[in-house]
Amino acid sequence: MKLTFSNSTVSVNRSKVFYWPGLVYTLAVVLLLALVSLPVRAANDSTYISSAKAKGSFALTASGKSAPLYVSSEDFTGVIRAAKDLQADVNRVTKVQPTLTVDKKAPKAKQIVLIGTLGKSPVIDKLVKSKKLDVSGIAGKWETYLVQVVEKPMRGVDQALVIAGSDKRGTIFGIYDVSSEIGVSPWYYWADVPVKQQQNLYVLPGRHTDGEPKVKYRGIFINDEAPALGGWATEKFGGFNSKFYVNVFELVLRLKGNYLWPAMWGRAFYDDDPKNPELADEYGVVIGTSHHEPLTRAHDEWRRFGTGKWNYQTNKENLQKFWKDGIIRMGNKESLVTIGMRGDGDEPMSEDSNIALLEQIVDDQRKIISDVTGKPASETPQVWALYKEVQDYYDKGMRVPDDVTLLLADDNWGNLRKLPKAGAKQHSGGYGIYYHYDYVGGPRNYKWINTNPLPRIWEQMHLAYEHDATRIWIVNVGDIKPMEFPTSFFLDYAWNPEKWPAERLVEYTKQWAAQQFPEQYAAEVAELLAKYGKYNSRRKPELLSPETYSLTNYREAESVVADYLQLTEKAEQLYQQMPAEYKDAYFQLVLHPVKASANLNALYLAVAKNRLYAKQGRAATNAYAAKAKELFDLDQELSRIYNEDIADGKWSHMMDQTHISYTYWQQPEKDVLPEVSEIKLPAGSEMGIAIEGSENWWPNAKGEAVLPELTPFGQQSYYIELFNRGQKPFAYTVQPGAAWIQVDQKQGTVNDQQRLFVSVNWKQVPKGKQRVPITITGPNGKKTVVQVAINNPANLTADNVKGFVESNGYVSINAENFSRTTAAGDAQWKVIPDLGRTASAVAPFPVTAQSKKPGPDSPKAEYDIYLLNGGEVNVKLLVSPTLNYNESDGLRYAVAIDDAAPQIVNIHKDNTTQSWDAWVANSIIVTQSKHKVEKPGQHVLKVWMVDPGVVLQKIVVETEGAKPSYLGPPESFRPEAATSAVR
Repeated sequence: MKLTFSNSTVSVNRSKVFYWPGLVYTLAVVLLLALVSLPVRAANDSTYISSAKAKGSFALTASGKSAPLYVSSEDFTGVIRAAKDLQADVNRVTKVQPTLTVDKKAPKAKQIVLIGTLGKSPVIDKLVKSKKLDVSGIAGKWETYLVQVVEKPMRGVDQALVIAGSDKRGTIFGIYDVSSEIGVSPWYYWADVPVKQQQNLYVLPGRHTDGEPKVKYRGIFINDEAPALGGWATEKFGGFNSKFYVNVFELVLRLKGNYLWPAMWGRAFYDDDPKNPELADEYGVVIGTSHHEPLTRAHDEWRRFGTGKWNYQTNKENLQKFWKDGIIRMGNKESLVTIGMRGDGDEPMSEDSNIALLEQIVDDQRKIISDVTGKPASETPQVWALYKEVQDYYDKGMRVPDDVTLLLADDNWGNLRKLPKAGAKQHSGGYGIYYHYDYVGGPRNYKWINTNPLPRIWEQMHLAYEHDATRIWIVNVGDIKPMEFPTSFFLDYAWNPEKWPAERLVEYTKQWAAQQFPEQYAAEVAELLAKYGKYNSRRKPELLSPETYSLTNYREAESVVADYLQLTEKAEQLYQQMPAEYKDAYFQLVLHPVKASANLNALYLAVAKNRLYAKQGRAATNAYAAKAKELFDLDQELSRIYNEDIADGKWSHMMDQTHISYTYWQQPEKDVLPEVSEIKLPAGSEMGIAIEGSENWWPNAKGEAVLPELTPFGQQSYYIELFNRGQKPFAYTVQPGAAWIQVDQKQGTVNDQQRLFVSVNWKQVPKGKQRVPITITGPNGKKTVVQVAINNPANLTADNVKGFVESNGYVSINAENFSRTTAAGDAQWKVIPDLGRTASAVAPFPVTAQSKKPGPDSPKAEYDIYLLNGGEVNVKLLVSPTLNYNESDGLRYAVAIDDAAPQIVNIHKDNTTQSWDAWVANSIIVTQSKHKVEKPGQHVLKVWMVDPGVVLQKIVVETEGAKPSYLGPPESFRPEAATSAVR
């Protein structure tokens, strides 16, 4: 059996060898990187490694010899361990392994790599004391490193490469920075990214550092780990034990993170393997527990060891003992201790819980911490997570001591719920952010694949940074895979948000792509990564249904799938070009998410057509049922290939996550083909006719068949679809009612269905509005008439119109395409590139600007529009589902047409749970306002900032009303940017 999809053929046999035209392993053709090429790192703009010797450079590896490495035996065990990784990394890159000496004294060598932590390495400290090494930029800093070539650092040594850290992790990050620079991706294990081979490695002179991280604790949360990661870890390691976790620790540190919430559903980090916490501390990873696991105790430990109910009012003594044992077990290991309490199983507390009780719980927990550690509780870092209803307790007045970090959360869908007031003095514990790339809960789980585009992450985390929520950033990454790309960005951005403004996100994506793949493919890979993330963010795959995108209006569903298939074609073409050793990584990071997402959308389109065609009795109905089955099988096959074939089965179970045919918020037990229909056709033939913009069909429907209106300033063709309702083909003829009506196929034979495109010759079309019939004759001489509506406004050409022109009763505008903007002080509307469901977005900056009344003191964006109708108009502004993160009644903007008084619109006016469900499911908030336009013609739509935080994606001005669609109508014609019949 063969399945065809997007010009590819996939064999569904169980063989390890599989062949895809477009995905063929071309082992004989390997593109070799030139020796002079340099690895590119995602987090840095330039490299300090060269393959060519330069004045003052240090030969890390040259002429078949690698410089020896040295680290003091008095240094941290984690530093020594990371030095061993550097030793292995140099060997991976050059095939020449350096020696590593761990001793009190450095070995004799003319050139040497000296690795050490200030205060822990006598050799490094001696360099500082003798003023051979200036550490003023790192001493006393948090996790800061310096990589520097030092000439004649000590007797007998001509030159040294010094990797010095301000503290344990500072040194470790310096080591891994060098590893990254020489071409070892942090994802070399977790995504099978090949190491880029170099014969010679020279470190350029100068002081190389990334400075001090802006966010103190930067980490990931492994969550919702069944069935994918859980199945994989069990098969490969026997569970979530230390054999598994050392791979996680190394990944976090190579990404310059320092914080981990371990897997917790049915798992217990401390109890599953006592080596887990010991190795975490050795590696240098700070361990915490999730928002509902107080005092280092995993949720599942209560099931294992707890006595009585998880209820502090009735079971206080047993809970206190349970928590105390957790702090005793923690010992001196570096930790962030979660305090507070939620209900059992990550549920809200009971209704009779109150603020006084919760404050007492916190007081008692802090007493436990103090009693066990023998020092004030304030000296043990603590976190109180304001997650879900816990934030309500805070809003109602509950407080914790100032030294506790308040961990603010998003709404589980990437929208921050609360932020500290900009510029306000903070408590000593500061604020942090708990963010989600993965979630189990309403309105629907989303766990299967990456749906997190960088511009949206950037926009929300930029808010957090500018509001000084910078003590902790932790992101729920689900199974780790397939969230590789956004995870890298989250941790890179946390290190220094100022380095990556919105305008540089494309550049970041290219740099990340170049870090994983040969640099000549970086731009193409970056485009694929950005576009699939954008497309998937429109609606989570788990929320897709045959009804999501309109099948009849604006060709929306077909266009969405066409965009995906075009992306797939590019991904497959690039796969063909990719060197053989990169194919596994490319499949995981690029091809699978692109192709699997495209396939799923194509599946739902096939099901949608099948269901509509069944209602209409079309001959094509059964073919689309078969097509849906083929696409469903391909979905399952792509998961099998990921699990069984890629990297020789290394990632078994990693694509076990179900994602098709949800019936409510929780995942189905297995993927199920959506229901399709098959029909029996009569033996003869019967013509049916459908038209663009309608689900009706003729001659069955009452009333006329009228195509959407053709204007010189809108879509230039609409289709008529002839379909067979029987088994026998039929001939047809088409007779337009005017010579200037153009039909691309005026006669032919219909087997199942045929789409005809109708357009006009505008040079011959009379001015004004009119209807012209098209008569279609089918079997037995039966005729059906379709009316073509035309509006050719007199004296209106592209030369005498400004801005966007109305067509079919609406004007649609992508927000980035404003005609002009006006700043007010330092506040202005700026474009956030590629943010949004269809194009780019605009938002007021800075995001900490004060709220303003609409007028000359408020920044304004103006859009020139030309309306063909006057009277009352409905203005829809489609904005990102940003939440009201401050303590106001909602985020607002103001809007007016021409010189009318601005209307203030609160995007959170309807702030109900039902509304929120729609906001996050649709990835948009649709706001509306009514306006009066006296007459058709040229007008200006004006949008003022009232509050920062409003992110505007699309504007739809309705005079008669746009037809229903998910993404809104396509952008209207404007002479500045389009070619049209009026040109």
